[in-house]
Amino acid sequence: MKIKSVTLCIFVLLTLIALSACSNSNNNNQNSPETSPAPASGGATKEITLNAVDWQFSEPDIKVNVGDTLKLTLHNEKGVHGLQSDDLGVDIKDGETATIKLDKAGTYEFHCSVQCGQGHDNMVGTITVQ
Repeated sequence: MKIKSVTLCIFVLLTLIALSACSNSNNNNQNSPETSPAPASGGATKEITLNAVDWQFSEPDIKVNVGDTLKLTLHNEKGVHGLQSDDLGVDIKDGETATIKLDKAGTYEFHCSVQCGQGHDNMVGTITVQ
């Protein structure tokens, strides 16, 4: 009789663990980038790759809407550059991507964060959230 009780308890415990694991797996999939629902405010996801070359960014003036999510990728075409925006909490290097949820209107500056030569101080841009 004891063996049947122990076996039943082990079976119940393993079943609960299996169901719990399935439940966690489904929750994680809901939060993955591939299956994330659109923001409640109707914002879009915009993906922009900024190419950095000769002391300038390929898109120095980016315009997005309140509620949008911006996936900003930096690609160094020539030289070594970084991209930083203190207001948005972004600091990326070549090949990195920052995902930014833009929920407040305003104009936010970004600049090169790596001393890259004589034109470094002019290597700036803005993200305007309307």
